[in-house]
Amino acid sequence: MPSIWGDSGLRLGASWIGSGDAARQEKFLNELDEGELLALPYLFEFWAMLHQLPPEGNWRAWVVMGGRGAGKTRAGAEWVRARVEGDLPLDPGACKRVALVGETVEQVREVMIFGDSGILACSPPDRRPTWEASRKRLVWPNGAIATIHTAHDPESLRGPQFDAAWVDELAKWKKGQETWDQLQFALRLGAQPQVCVTTTPRNVPVLRKLLASPSTVTTHAPTEANAANLASSFLQEVRARYQGSRLGRQELDGVLLAEAEGALWTMAALEAARITKLPDFDRIVVGLDPATTNGAGSDECGIVVVGAQTRGPVQDWRAVVLADCTVQGATPHQWARAAIRAMEHYGGDRLIAEVNQGGQMVAEVLRGVDPLVPIKSVHASRGKVARAEPVAALYEQGRVRHVAGLDALEDQMCRMTAQGFEGGGSPDRVDALVWALHELIIEPSVKWRAPAVRGL
Repeated sequence: MPSIWGDSGLRLGASWIGSGDAARQEKFLNELDEGELLALPYLFEFWAMLHQLPPEGNWRAWVVMGGRGAGKTRAGAEWVRARVEGDLPLDPGACKRVALVGETVEQVREVMIFGDSGILACSPPDRRPTWEASRKRLVWPNGAIATIHTAHDPESLRGPQFDAAWVDELAKWKKGQETWDQLQFALRLGAQPQVCVTTTPRNVPVLRKLLASPSTVTTHAPTEANAANLASSFLQEVRARYQGSRLGRQELDGVLLAEAEGALWTMAALEAARITKLPDFDRIVVGLDPATTNGAGSDECGIVVVGAQTRGPVQDWRAVVLADCTVQGATPHQWARAAIRAMEHYGGDRLIAEVNQGGQMVAEVLRGVDPLVPIKSVHASRGKVARAEPVAALYEQGRVRHVAGLDALEDQMCRMTAQGFEGGGSPDRVDALVWALHELIIEPSVKWRAPAVRGL
């Protein structure tokens, strides 16, 4: 098989041929012999997009930063394959020891190794490695070995040594800096040990430090760059939902966002608030910020579920944000059903509904779906920032935690500043969150501190 990196004539060949007419394509295919036709699907430099190819030069870390579905996993898998096979320019020889590092063992196995764009799918039959499940490693026909390591266990990187590593989704790791530091000590074999990092950007310290290092090079692409390999319905849906939003700029455009000046919440703080094991709750409520219109361009109807432990002194109460069930473009009947479903699914005891815009109509709509639904109507007498600030203080005290998967809510939270909501629109998810936490913790705290006449 020809080298997938050594022949500069192959570089981005598919793009060149695809940009021509049918005659160019036919001429190219007719000039290939049988062996070259069989090898063509595995010549990654021919098929790759520019951001999927490693930059030239003497670098230590290559960061492939892009949106969801931008082809980052394929880039990482093909880079490992090329390093193992010794097919990279200036490479003194094939790598023998590779670290595959992900957030969990399952993610390394199911995405980096067995995934549709993983190492096994990218490898031709005669060079495909063997998976040794009992030892959690890949073994290539030439003797090269890749072992699994995870960000949950940084200490597993003490002892082994490598001449290459592939790190996936570094920006979401809870122990990112600790794991990254341990990996650097282990990259000590060969003439030029290197690491490829494939990640969707998040404004976390470990990624910022890596990008600022003079030994780091970066390639970047939005989700749209890989549109030819993605379902059109997926692209239409995510464009409609997230295009132009802070979350869309991060998850679709692949942009590393700076924190909003004066933000009440930061992404780093929300990452630190992540929880995986849920406690037992004494109360669960659903915060509801109804939409006053329905349709594709209408505001969202914020629906956020929060549970709380309310035993002991009120200053010790804790809360966990369990779900964001927000809907957009829904009719009143639809958002009412969504809110009641959320309450029933999570075992909530009450809906906390803002009624500034809808007034009595909000309760009537909810009771039209369920006449017995418990509702507490709340009125906003202060501005959004004034209501959100005491809730932000609960986060600073470490009294509120988040489950995973609240990206859209957390995006809105990071856009709430002391001056207002950055970027336009309405923070309906944040409003629903604020009402829920006011009910569970803020309001009881105020009552506890209020002076009262003591009996004689």
